[in-house]
Amino acid sequence: MNIPVDGSLQNPAWSPDSNSLLFTRFSDGYNVEPADLFVFDLISSGLRALVLDGSGNVNLPGSSWNPLTRKIVFSSSREPHDEIYLVDDYGSPGDEVKITDRANKVAYEPSLSPDGQWIVFESHELDAEDNGTIVKYRIDGTMPYQNLTDPYEDSRQPNWSPAGDKMLYQKFSDGRWDIWIMNNDGTNHQEVTNGSGDKTDASFSPDGQWIVYSSNEFGLEFANLFITSVSEDNVIRITDYEGYDGAPSWSPDGKKIAFESYPGDPDDSSGTTLWIIDVPALSQ
Repeated sequence: MNIPVDGSLQNPAWSPDSNSLLFTRFSDGYNVEPADLFVFDLISSGLRALVLDGSGNVNLPGSSWNPLTRKIVFSSSREPHDEIYLVDDYGSPGDEVKITDRANKVAYEPSLSPDGQWIVFESHELDAEDNGTIVKYRIDGTMPYQNLTDPYEDSRQPNWSPAGDKMLYQKFSDGRWDIWIMNNDGTNHQEVTNGSGDKTDASFSPDGQWIVYSSNEFGLEFANLFITSVSEDNVIRITDYEGYDGAPSWSPDGKKIAFESYPGDPDDSSGTTLWIIDVPALSQ
């Protein structure tokens, strides 16, 4: 896609009508702050800034844009440290509202429940980069923070299922990242992927029956995109690229997948670009 803004364009997430993409723009290179949030209209090719304050504002692919409340959830590194914020989908820079507020813990990678009343996010102790914990929180503040994974594990990037009864996340174990699923109350943890290679950046299909993710499994030099069924071990590779494809997000109408891409290692890049592909025919 030809999106008229410079920088590394990452983490595409669809609007509820499948006509627009929310994304993070890192202005100085891959994962290099500052980072801003933009919305690109796929019909008119219009581009608008949503969050733009000079800090690191980052959305997660998947369920970042809620169809009921019309809110967008993201994390921001603004002072004093990373927390979760909400903004109206037609808001303007400066309209965002802080949701989490803890003195000794940071919050990243948020996802909204289908009813728009809860967030789930990745949390770390302040100034720590490992031992990620998946935390659930009601956005009106009427319920305490709830740890859904063991703080001594390293679990990250949670995404809510469209029905709201499940969540997926990635966990580091045995030297690699794999995708797991749990109930929305933190019970019944089940590993979905296995085998060599890292599997990351996962999100659900609109019917909740499939998961799309990025992986360097099967000996790939750089990650490509894969789909697997929630209920069966049937991995399907959906991009075949010599470079990197990552951070996929499935459109609400079920027809498209958006993702970030770069012809090599994105850590060596000045910027990734966004792409859209058709979903292949799937059967269970």
